[in-house]
Amino acid sequence: MTTTILVVDDEPDFEALILQRFRRSVRDETFAFLFARDGVEALEVLAANPHVDLVLSDINMPRMDGLTLLERLAALDQRVFTVIVSAYGDMANIRTAMNRGAFDFLTKPLDFSDLERTIEKTMRHTRLFREAEERQRSAEQASAALSRYFSPNIAERLAAAADTLDAGERREITAVFTDITGFTPLVEVVEPAVLAQLLNAYVSGMTACVFDHQGTVAKIVGDALHILFGAPADQGDHAARAIACARDLDTLAQEFCTVWQERGVALGPTRIGVHSGPALVGSFGGGRFFDYTAYGETINIAARLEAANKAFGTRVLVTAATASAAPDFHGRPVGDLQLRGCRGPMRVFELSSRDDGDDYRAAFDRLERGDPDAVAAFAVVFGSHPDDPLASFHLKRLLNGGGGTTIVVG
Repeated sequence: MTTTILVVDDEPDFEALILQRFRRSVRDETFAFLFARDGVEALEVLAANPHVDLVLSDINMPRMDGLTLLERLAALDQRVFTVIVSAYGDMANIRTAMNRGAFDFLTKPLDFSDLERTIEKTMRHTRLFREAEERQRSAEQASAALSRYFSPNIAERLAAAADTLDAGERREITAVFTDITGFTPLVEVVEPAVLAQLLNAYVSGMTACVFDHQGTVAKIVGDALHILFGAPADQGDHAARAIACARDLDTLAQEFCTVWQERGVALGPTRIGVHSGPALVGSFGGGRFFDYTAYGETINIAARLEAANKAFGTRVLVTAATASAAPDFHGRPVGDLQLRGCRGPMRVFELSSRDDGDDYRAAFDRLERGDPDAVAAFAVVFGSHPDDPLASFHLKRLLNGGGGTTIVVG
């Protein structure tokens, strides 16, 4: 690698002297020299050559002297190390130069062996400084990238070792999927400026809620969020965190929906699916595309579950795998769902705070036992709560000849 040195000196023979002394280093491209007659010209050369590694400058020069040049160099964005050359015994100017940021100094008449040693020492320091700068820049870039996905404290923890995210690993997680009902048709009728305001506010509020629960936003696709708990950092209570987060996301989305409906925008409710299990998590996609995400049936189930809300009229569905891992879980059984593309039926619950839970559970118990009185029991629940879509679903299903708790969801 070639070291580029800018020599600033008004002596007419100094340029030829430097080139003669370092001719071998110039020939083998160890050093490359640029020259300026004073500080004004030096700044012009630096502006045209931002790759300069070192400035070797005299103090006494016309138009702009070396001390003024040091002041101007300190104001530049580019950091250039400077070695000052001064007359022997001119300690006052040398002290001023060092106070203004000079890295080292040499005295005239110039000892070229001393100059070579000083250049080597300065360049070692320059390399160390630039390596430290690069590490800092990489950490800042990693932190910025990670902050897209992780809560701030997790992002800070991982930024110093972001390369550990590159390798995929299998781990137990809880996946959460969210999606606004009927958002795509809304895009076609709402003014772009209004839609941008709505979407920005929605995503900002939802991601902030996820971060409050120490979750990881793996993807944002339009209005849809893919959220992980238990990755990349270990969270022994990832299921409980996910359920608490889903509850708060539901509350936030409902409030958001009400506000925008009052403004004349027919925003639909947000549907949420939650499931726990093993998944392959890590950064995928190659060096130029940072995509921290998760793969596996656990992810597919959570996504299918989010969509399954449409069939039941519910907003938040949670599998038994998650519910059983979360202490004090409160929800109503929906049934044993056979989701498209997933192995076998699985017990699923609606995350609900309805006060009719006991009547509903009694009706569901009859359904599970194959009791013919299940129809009457669900009719009672629906009669008391005609706004309960889940009770309505089961009642219609039973009246149409259905039975049992296994439900195929396309």
